[in-house]
Amino acid sequence: MGRCLLEMLSKRVIWNRVSDMKISIFDEKNEQSGELELSSQVFGLVPRRDILARVVIWQLAKGRSGSHNVKGKSSVHGTTRKFVRQKGSGGARHGSKKAVQFRGGGVVFGPVNRDHGFDLQKKVRRLGLRMALSAKMKEGKLLVVDSLNYDEHVKTKSFLARFSNMKTALFVGSDKNENVINALSNIVGYDYVSQIGANVYDIIRKDNLVISVDAIRKLEERLI
Repeated sequence: MGRCLLEMLSKRVIWNRVSDMKISIFDEKNEQSGELELSSQVFGLVPRRDILARVVIWQLAKGRSGSHNVKGKSSVHGTTRKFVRQKGSGGARHGSKKAVQFRGGGVVFGPVNRDHGFDLQKKVRRLGLRMALSAKMKEGKLLVVDSLNYDEHVKTKSFLARFSNMKTALFVGSDKNENVINALSNIVGYDYVSQIGANVYDIIRKDNLVISVDAIRKLEERLI
């Protein structure tokens, strides 16, 4: 996955900012039901590889558990009694069995629990998300649907039939919807997040982005 991610980041797409952007809206039958005007400040930016890379590295570092740990000399169980006389033994003069050179002793300079995360400016994070959305728009891999809110149970089969031409896709709705999450959980390569959870890493690692109209409005309101 890491190599594919670097390949995606290395593809720098150049285009000009436009003032008016319109995209078609599709209903549940995959028929065009209207058009939606998008904000050029969110979907019309020029993506920069350095910005996308910074945000992705920040996300991956923040998600690391950092739970790797070993016991040092002060953590292992062992006697601190001097087990050999100071002189005359012909060997070294040791005073603890917990030293790193003994079997069962501590580990020197081993890994400890730590937080791998680091700070990244909010304006850089927001800019990276806008650039990721703009990249999907210009690549023609952004699909806008009228809604992703389902009050009742929805079958996985219906999603497979509706989006059969998509190998991998990220679905973004306005709010968390358990019915959609349960339906997509059985499809490999399909994920669902609410608009508040939309992030650069999930967007660029999926081939397609399916987003609802109300989710777009909330994203534009949050990112502009």
